[in-house]
Order: sequence, then structure tokens, then C-alpha cells
Amino acid sequence: MNHSGVTIEGETLIEGVASAAALVLAEPVSFWGGVDSATGEIIDGHHPQAGKSVAGRVLVMPSGRGSSSSSSVLAEAIRSGGAPAAILLGQNDPILVLGAVVAQQLYGTRMPVVLLDAAAYDACRNATRIEVDAESERATIRLS
Repeated sequence: MNHSGVTIEGETLIEGVASAAALVLAEPVSFWGGVDSATGEIIDGHHPQAGKSVAGRVLVMPSGRGSSSSSSVLAEAIRSGGAPAAILLGQNDPILVLGAVVAQQLYGTRMPVVLLDAAAYDACRNATRIEVDAESERATIRLS
């Protein structure tokens, strides 16, 4: 199904705006041991999208996975430029939210994180580009 020009909403977990190519993950990825913080490359050899880069992309994934250390790896990725432009989640992940909060506090860099309901998450599956406006409690997301 083509979702070109579709607008959906989500719950803003971390405020910010982003517009970038979409990377929709088939499975969750752990930032600790699964993503290179400097390059954004998925380095977990068991992940179906190993070798792809999350850097500068709007990352759509069902949830986070793994260690509480993922928050520090995400914060470092935000600092070094290897982070996604935004993260859209199917399930809330306080560890990823914490990483984005830490980066905002330490480095003054905002990376929006948005929680989607099942229908909104499903709508993102075939998006090639996503614009995120998470400047209020309800985020507006445009898919193309």
C-alpha cells in the first residue's frame, strides 16, 4: 500500500523535528553492541538489516532491545553524528528515551522520539521518507 502524503500522529516522548529517509527495522536493535555509535552502522551480525546505517535516518522500530547501556551509546551516537534523525517506536522504551534526554542535556542536541499506536506504526512500514514534528504532546508525522 502506498502511504504517500499520509499524516499520522503519535505521542511525543522527546520533542524535536526531523525530516529524513526512513529506515524501518524488521526487528528491534540494541544500541549497545548492535549499532556503531560513530557511524550508525548496525553491527549486530544476527540482525536482518546488519550493515545498514541508522545515521541521519528516521528510524522506525518495534521497540528497543537489550542493555541499559544502550542509553549511553545512543547519547554518544547523537554527539558524534551516528544517531538517527528521529526514532519512532511501536512500544515505549525508557532506555532510548533516557539516551535522548542525556544528549539533549549534555550536548544541546534534540533527537525526537515518538511512540506510535499499532495503526500508525503499521502505516510507516512502506514509507521512504518521514517528516516528524514533535514540538507538542502529540507528534505529527508525514509519510511519503
